[in-house]
This record gives sequence, structure tokens and C-alpha cells, in this order.
Amino acid sequence: MLLGVIADDLTGATDVALMLAREGMRVVQTVGVPASAQALPEADAVVVSMKSRTNPAAEAVDWSLAACDALLGAGARQILFKYCSTFDSTDAGNIGPVAEALMKRLGVGWTVACPAFPANGRSVYQGHLFVGAQLLSDSPMKDHPLTPMRDSNLVRVLQRQTAVKVGLVTVSTIEQGAAATRKAFESLAAEAPCIAIGDAILDAHLRVLGEAFAGEKLLTGGSGIALGLPDNFRRAGLLEPKGAPRPFHAPAGKTAILAGSCSAATRGQVADAVSKGVETFALDPVAIAAGRLTPDHVLDWAGPRLGARPVLVYSTAEPEAVKAAQDKLGRDAAGALVERLLAEVAQGFAAAGVTRLVVAGGETSGAVVGALGVSMLEIGPEIDPGVPWTLAADGASMALALKSGNFGAPDFFTKALAMLD
Repeated sequence: MLLGVIADDLTGATDVALMLAREGMRVVQTVGVPASAQALPEADAVVVSMKSRTNPAAEAVDWSLAACDALLGAGARQILFKYCSTFDSTDAGNIGPVAEALMKRLGVGWTVACPAFPANGRSVYQGHLFVGAQLLSDSPMKDHPLTPMRDSNLVRVLQRQTAVKVGLVTVSTIEQGAAATRKAFESLAAEAPCIAIGDAILDAHLRVLGEAFAGEKLLTGGSGIALGLPDNFRRAGLLEPKGAPRPFHAPAGKTAILAGSCSAATRGQVADAVSKGVETFALDPVAIAAGRLTPDHVLDWAGPRLGARPVLVYSTAEPEAVKAAQDKLGRDAAGALVERLLAEVAQGFAAAGVTRLVVAGGETSGAVVGALGVSMLEIGPEIDPGVPWTLAADGASMALALKSGNFGAPDFFTKALAMLD
């Protein structure tokens, strides 16, 4: 193994796995921390996906270190800690605590933090994160129900989460090339360990950042930071030239969509599916809590409708409705109720012959994949930037499109399923 990736949620893991596969690496994604290095498959890169973005920081650190140890034990030469391109976190973490712990475990004095993903409109300029033309703090992420992002200055955001000094390497330095960029990181860490935010507006900037970290043990960032890493291994004679993509064959069967995300992008995708005549079932967390809505109710509704045309089951709602449910049930309880119900619905769908399933939302995707008994995914073709089709390598026989809530074009749901036709 050349590269080991620790991803803080399932959809983010498929995102970075797709990036590496597109750049010519043989990639396998595991679901959850592997039991040991021996449990990992043979590949150029292994992506370990966890559900550690919003759980307690100490737990996220423990899981991440366990994943790191397993990856190192399997021979990984470099570790990438992957998080969301909108830097989803709170002042307690989990990005800062995990990055700091990995630095200590790997014995490194400097590393990068760069969530930029220009293909999806995420850019970092002068240390500030933009979503399209908006500052992060002006984007819909400011109202995220779990990790509201109301500060766009990533130096400030990250410094509140870690005792390690946080610095900045700006685009003017990065445009001077990999040697100048590397020197800037080293200079920032001359007196004390440092995590430096790296500017990136273009893919070319991400490739420079990647080249600057050739031979280093640790990087952190969004999937974009992985863009330049395969070429480092090629230049070192450790990776074969790019070959033709492997064919992707989805199992024949029925189709369905599950949406647990309440992001602006997913709300638009639900509206698009409704406008195209997709039959839908809306979930109400309060009704679930009261026992008035159960998985059997959803499955009884879906049963006669399942077929070649998809059905859509969703909890996606406007921020005001989400807040009202959280106020009544508790923030974490409301989300957990929906995740459990969607996971049981996914099991029922699999039993009813659904073999092509689109899932929106990182937390929802993790719950669904766990319920289906899937512990490993093979990466397939790209649907939209950062979102591939995958095949379950174990558990239920199924093609899965696992989408971060913030990703995908408005027609993502119907486009994804049309690809398999």
C-alpha cells in the first residue's frame, strides 16, 4: 500500500476514493476501522471511512489513531486525513484534535489543512473558505443543523480547535511552485509544530500542494488535496502509469432513493425529482418519535411502487422545520431517529429486490451501509464531481451512490439512476 486515507464520513470517503481512482490508483474503501492490518485488502490506496465528523472529539481521535495504525501496519507510506470541503466542525473539533493527534502519532512537525475542491465550488483564498462566490459564513452552511459554519477564516476556525500553532501559506507562494511551497511550510514550523492552511483556487494549486508533500507522512484536507499525490508515487517509480478505467456492472433490479440530508443541494435535488414525477414519501421525525410512523408504514407504501422507476423516501426539510423538530426532540435525537428508520427501510428495500440505491447525506449513508452489512466498496464511475457509483463488495448485492448532502447537481438523483440504464 502506498497511501492510507482516514475519512471522517462515508460519502467523503467515496469522494476521495474516486479522486484517487481517477488518477490511476487501485483503490478500495472499507466501512469502519479495520480490525487489523491483515484485514485490509491489497491496493495502492485504502480509504477507511468512519462516522467521526460529529461524534465526541475524544472518540474521533481514538478511531482515527486506530485506523492510522492499521494502515501503517499494512505498509502505507503516507497518511491523508480527509474531511469535508466545507470544513464541517465545531469549536471543539473534530478536525483540529484529530490532525493534532495524527501529527504526534506520526512524529511530524508540520502539515497542511486545505479543504478546497474547485470542481465543486470550494476554494480557499487568503485563508478564507468560499462556497461558490460566497464566503462560507454567508452560504447555506451557516444554518447546518449539526455544524453551523459561521466563520470563513480557517486559521481562526482551526486555531480554536487545537493547541498546535495554525499558520497560512497563501496562493502567491503556491504559484511559485512546490519547492517554494514546501519551504514556506517548513519556515512556519521552524520554532514549533504548525498546521498551515493552504490556499487553493485552482486544481493546479492542489497539485502543487500535493507535490510539496512528496515523501511526507501526513496531509489533511478535502478530497482535492489528493489530486497530486498519485503523481508523486509515479515519479518515485512506485506506481504504474494510468490505465483504462475498469468496467462497472450494476446488478439488475429495482431502484430507490433515500435522502436524509437537509442541505440546500439535497433540498433542490428532492424538488427536482418531485417535478419529474418521482413518487415520494416524506418523513416527520416527530411522528417517528411518537410511533405514528414506522419502517413498515414506509415499506407498505413503497412495495407496490418499487420497480424500474425509483421511489424517493426523504426527511429533507427547510432549516426552520429541522430546528422545530430538534427543539422538540433534541438535536441528536431527531437525526438519529431518521437515520435508524432509513436504515431499516434500506434493509426492507434490499429484501424486496432493490439493487440500485441512491443515498443522500453522510450520516444517512453510514447508517444505510451498516444496515446492509457492507464493509467494503469498489469504486465505479463518477456521477457528479466527488460522487461515484460504488459496488458493495460484501453484504447486500447492490450498486450504491452515496452522496454528501452538499454535493451534486439539481438533477443528481434521476441522472445517477439513468447512468445505469
